[in-house]
Amino acid sequence: MKPVLPLLFALLLSPITMTVAHAAQLLAGVAKVDITDRAAGPVNDTSYVKALVLKDGSTTVVLVTVDAVAIGGIGRIGNDYLGKVRAELQRELGIPPASVLVNASHCHSVVRRDTDALTVQAVKEAAKNLVPVRAGAGRGREDRIMENRRLKLKDGSELDLRRAYATPRDEDVASVGPVDAEIGLLRLDRADGRPFALVYNFACHPIHGVPAGGNTADFPGFASKVIEENFGEGVMAFFVQGCAGDINPSLYKATQHPHDAEAYGNLLGLSALRAARGIQTGEASPLRVVREAVSLPRAADYQKRIAAIDSEQARLLKSFRGTSLNFKAFLPLFLQHKLSPDFPAYHNYGYLAEKAQGRDALTKLDAENRTNLEAYLQNIQAMERLTHLQANLALLKRHHAEAVAAGNAALESEMSGLRVGEFMMVTFPGELTVELGLAVKKRAPGKFTFVAGYSNGYIFYLPTEAQRKNTGYAQEDCDCLVAPEWRKIFDERADAVLKKLNTP
Repeated sequence: MKPVLPLLFALLLSPITMTVAHAAQLLAGVAKVDITDRAAGPVNDTSYVKALVLKDGSTTVVLVTVDAVAIGGIGRIGNDYLGKVRAELQRELGIPPASVLVNASHCHSVVRRDTDALTVQAVKEAAKNLVPVRAGAGRGREDRIMENRRLKLKDGSELDLRRAYATPRDEDVASVGPVDAEIGLLRLDRADGRPFALVYNFACHPIHGVPAGGNTADFPGFASKVIEENFGEGVMAFFVQGCAGDINPSLYKATQHPHDAEAYGNLLGLSALRAARGIQTGEASPLRVVREAVSLPRAADYQKRIAAIDSEQARLLKSFRGTSLNFKAFLPLFLQHKLSPDFPAYHNYGYLAEKAQGRDALTKLDAENRTNLEAYLQNIQAMERLTHLQANLALLKRHHAEAVAAGNAALESEMSGLRVGEFMMVTFPGELTVELGLAVKKRAPGKFTFVAGYSNGYIFYLPTEAQRKNTGYAQEDCDCLVAPEWRKIFDERADAVLKKLNTP
């Protein structure tokens, strides 16, 4: 019996025992700093950089959310932002670069040029005010504020909805793409049960704007305000943009009412709040962060696609037909023929009178006008298609020039994974289209797994392989740096990151 006691003491003091017990308390700190450039023009509402610092024993993770269009690439935040922020946090706080995750909401606000310094300030403030917290994961639902902007046409191609060009004809549209109505949630409570912070992940472009114009954080800003004002005193809400590459605000092209992101933000905020109230928090074990370098094949078919659009434009230019109509003559004539297709030129009795007298002048006039109307309508449709092609041709030419200048077939990026208890999230730098995120979540082993784009850099749109080969030339297909086969690499790495997060 004597060897038993030493064995028990050895087991109690062993590293394995300490890992299982997970004695370290999860600590969290939050802070936000105003990054609105108030000298750039009128301001409707404030844009922020927010920092959430999580610490569990020797592990520290920083989640930063920025009310900006992107982390480098486009907009005010430079390509050196992430490196500068990570280096400064490592120097001042000892936080490893791999432990710093930054997500842009993709709102089109104009932020200050010193946002990197303001980000470091926010993280330092959050790190100074750590408190014990409990964590819980969950999901909500909001399906009223977004729509897929890709339209599948009857000829097999796809077009997208943008304010830069016209919507295709109703009779040409066969279906629309999917949306992701899920709100991914991470709730953090203080030790006494009071709500402390809410991280919510959702997929939709914040490009609606506000009726009065002005700088705005768009619907994510309004949604966070709803949460912070109604969830509890001192609560901070963190919006994490999802796979919104092809997701517009609903009724994005409507012309009958002002575009108002506040109404959409209110709906999202209330839906997130409703779901968050039902989450039970507990011990948040484990806290993990994973970062993987990812090398993607750069597109090599720019010239081929540019040539195809040039050919299509030439064909459309040749299709224009002369008519006797201008717009002033076209519009009333078009309405006459729509209002009364059988008797557009005059009342019914006029046609009957002519027929009784053996004449058909009105009938011949109608035939001539129909020919001119059809030609004019075809010209308009060709013009609309040319506008669409012109906008996306410019994107292809720009990225082709960049690829030539880069002289590198590979596009270097990174993928990160975050786990807080049951909450897991994979992040990537590009504008992932919604099908990609839905597929990752469907394969994911964890119950509460979510996907975020626009994180730790910006590599433009990332469409599926089928979207990338689309002959309709949507923006996601053309404002794109990667070759079609990039998807396989992304899926493999996402699965590998999730496996690491799930490893006991």
